[in-house]
Amino acid sequence: MEFLFSYGTLQQRNVQMANFGRELSGFRDFLPKYVVEEINIIDEVVIRKSGKSVHPILRFTGNTEDRVLGTVFEITRKELSQADNYETDQYQRISAVLESGRTCWIYAAKNDNT
Repeated sequence: MEFLFSYGTLQQRNVQMANFGRELSGFRDFLPKYVVEEINIIDEVVIRKSGKSVHPILRFTGNTEDRVLGTVFEITRKELSQADNYETDQYQRISAVLESGRTCWIYAAKNDNT
């Protein structure tokens, strides 16, 4: 199993059903040294699944005062691949350590200095 930290549209039931065919359960945690900004999405499939053309995106700051609240989902490797397919090329999947100490995957802004 894989752990995926979600702070945006992957927390929406409709997006989970469209991508994974099931509703995910998870728990809250914080991601340190990041902030959330917004980006415009132009991928029509992603917009249709999420119902939104503006999505949140993580930006690394390195500032210990910054933190993002999100939900950690336990998913299969296949579901992680499905999440990769959902995220646009503006995102990159990287490993991160949450405040709880758990290591998980996050989708952050591509080319951020993480």
